[in-house]
Amino acid sequence: MIIVAKTVEEKFLQIDGNKIRYLESGNSKNTIVLLHGLGASAERWLNVLPIFSKHYSVIVPDLIGFGLSDKPTIDYTPELFSDFLEKFFAQIGIVRPNLIGSSLGGQIAATYTSSHAEEIEKLVLVSPAGAMTQSTPALDAYVMAALYPNEQTAKNAFELMEGSGEEVPQDIITGFIERMQLPNAKLAFMSTVLGLKNSKPITTKLSSITIPTLIIWGSVDPVIPIDYSGSFISSLQDCRFFRMDGCGHTPYVQDPDTFASKVLEFLNGA
Repeated sequence: MIIVAKTVEEKFLQIDGNKIRYLESGNSKNTIVLLHGLGASAERWLNVLPIFSKHYSVIVPDLIGFGLSDKPTIDYTPELFSDFLEKFFAQIGIVRPNLIGSSLGGQIAATYTSSHAEEIEKLVLVSPAGAMTQSTPALDAYVMAALYPNEQTAKNAFELMEGSGEEVPQDIITGFIERMQLPNAKLAFMSTVLGLKNSKPITTKLSSITIPTLIIWGSVDPVIPIDYSGSFISSLQDCRFFRMDGCGHTPYVQDPDTFASKVLEFLNGA
């Protein structure tokens, strides 16, 4: 487990009998909720959390099935995660947050917002899943690392996902290995992969999202290539787009200052 900064509180709550872990920072009346991607945890957002928490209250859950949240034996579908998010908001009392989701988290955020648009202030999708029709070598490597979590498979996967050729921090590799060795972690991971594969393209739901939306995509994302951004941009009614040059699948990890700057600019109405 990664130790988080003292300004970040680690908290737990219960949803349908399952323990859910989340991080919280900041004390503004305006809220940002950050949703991580497949196989990740709240720690994935630690590079930008201190920047956002200067201006907003920031809440970062470990999605059910991931991180240190419980991993019940259920079918992990986009609809399940959307339902989870609704219950999570109700449990904490979150009202009209700004919702930011990366990869799987982006698909969850879009799915939720498509039927709860009046409950979200603004939406940010970072290399969102849900439109890609076939796998990529980087995604295949990531699935292999989840099934066989060791130093070699994880390092290979994250180096491919990085996309820029820069060295991947060791704590990211170690954290992933530790998470995938937790009870039921592989089951939840693979059930989510199958749930995504068998779901309808998220683009069928995007036209119902009327709130301002920002799409951010790494220009060299090898997991979900930037070519898929077009289907999101053309389907959303009120969309802005920012390409993060030289970044792979997680630009908020690789270039947190630029990422946070663009998000805050968008959230503040610029």
